[in-house]
Amino acid sequence: MSAGIIRIGTSGWTYAEWRGVFYPKGLKREQELSFAASQFAAIEINGTFYGQQRPDTFANWARQVPAHVQFAVKAPRFITHVQRLRDVEAPIANFIASGLLRLGSHLGPILWQLPPSFRFDPVRLEPFLRLLPRDTPAAARLGQRHDSALRSPPALDFDMDRPIRHALEVRHDSFVCPEFIDLLRAHDVALVCSDGAGLPRFMDVTAGFVYCRLHGATDLYASGYDAAELDSWAERLRLWTTGGSVPQADRLAGVAPRRKRDVYLFFDNTMKVAAPTNALELMRRLRR
Repeated sequence: MSAGIIRIGTSGWTYAEWRGVFYPKGLKREQELSFAASQFAAIEINGTFYGQQRPDTFANWARQVPAHVQFAVKAPRFITHVQRLRDVEAPIANFIASGLLRLGSHLGPILWQLPPSFRFDPVRLEPFLRLLPRDTPAAARLGQRHDSALRSPPALDFDMDRPIRHALEVRHDSFVCPEFIDLLRAHDVALVCSDGAGLPRFMDVTAGFVYCRLHGATDLYASGYDAAELDSWAERLRLWTTGGSVPQADRLAGVAPRRKRDVYLFFDNTMKVAAPTNALELMRRLRR
């Protein structure tokens, strides 16, 4: 069986601690994205989580990266943390119409992160999963349902029919149940494998791709991963990309159908310079 593509990167790219360490001394801030994209095949966009962006912003991000680089886009917290997935058709439409499709071929998965207090509720979760657009034409149609909260003219043109992937990150222990895994598999939404102190860690494959976020081995958002831990992650990535599953002890449900899968892994231990360092070290391991 052939293997899927492994994309490793960082969660965000604008951090003062990286300047003069990961970023060369004297590098202009407006050049930081281009530099990060020269090192990594994928980068998470965090700004979309905190506030609505504009079409020109998305287009500018796309212009700054090489053709092979993809962005994972973090969905707005207004949808996940304020509305808590209730009455979110118009907010999702606003998110799309704000310029998401301007990323073109650089649009990777959309990351939906639920707050730590959000408990597993299939009655609320299932309609949300059903609403998510699975390709660019469907996204453009949904974007037409935007409301007056959209701050700029809608940008719904797209260059071609492309699939859109979705990943869901949860942080409450009530999600540790096979029913949750079955629900995600029914909608082909990836369960984010989150790694970090105090966070529930799931390694079930629930979609046609795998999405991992590494928040820090011992200290959330700050601590790095040692050689042995990076070796383990390299083996997991190789396993997933060739269609395998991790041992039963690390899963809640049965194995997913065997098929090659793309894998995205982002280091979110960004408070220091651990994230880009760990990303580069993991990439070196996978080249061996």
